[in-house]
Amino acid sequence: MPLDHRRLRGPEESQPPEVWAAAAAEEEEEEEVRDPCALRPLFARAGLLSQAEGSAYVELASGTKVLCAAWGPREAAAAAEPGGAAAAAGRLVCEFRRAPFAGRGRRAAAREAAAEREAAAALREALEPAVRLARYPRARLAVSALLLQDGGSALAAAVSAAALALADAGVEMYDLAVGCALCRPPGPAAAASWLLQPSEAEERRAAALLTVALLPSLNQVSGLLGCGQGGPPDSWAQALRLGLDGCHRLYPVLRQSLLRAARRRATPSTA
Repeated sequence: MPLDHRRLRGPEESQPPEVWAAAAAEEEEEEEVRDPCALRPLFARAGLLSQAEGSAYVELASGTKVLCAAWGPREAAAAAEPGGAAAAAGRLVCEFRRAPFAGRGRRAAAREAAAEREAAAALREALEPAVRLARYPRARLAVSALLLQDGGSALAAAVSAAALALADAGVEMYDLAVGCALCRPPGPAAAASWLLQPSEAEERRAAALLTVALLPSLNQVSGLLGCGQGGPPDSWAQALRLGLDGCHRLYPVLRQSLLRAARRRATPSTA
């Protein structure tokens, strides 16, 4: 049979790429030894997008990257408001989306849409107590969070980024909402200690997950979302205390990023 010189001949022996992908995944999933109470480094910057009235970007050392944009207040149609024209307070609309390249693998479209709706509802629940909606009657505030990379603790990072975006847009708020995530490794519930800001691999192996949203200046919990195997009440109480402490420690980082954005905007006007 004559050879086809227009094509490159492959090797006589080859292996499927899944073999190397599995090896790389095993290396990534090696257990990381770290202090359970230690926070991962966090980078936050406000005022990145010129197309939005307010924006913020938050990145965790685990690889999570979230970009948020905020718009409003804008007049809302009476028919769109719950209660019609009788609705006096403003309305906060939240959206959470995952980029197609955010995480490993692809999930089913229906499952992906359900997860995004659940995250958007949790985001709204965490932000509504922080926003002074009564100051914006019959108005609509919109927040959109885009998860660029999922390295774990994605919802907590989205809460912090969305609060920064709203503050950057000039929306009146009682305080910045700060998010912090925790997970409990598998094993006896009494012996396993909770980990702050888990990575994506730690979340996949975890027996329980908890996300806390806090208004630090008011010391008020604005959002709480937990799932997983039930444990003793003392274990969940320990997780809540650890999460609140993590929110208090993250608060100065977010405030400094907001102050830097305000200084950047004020510099051209004073020059």
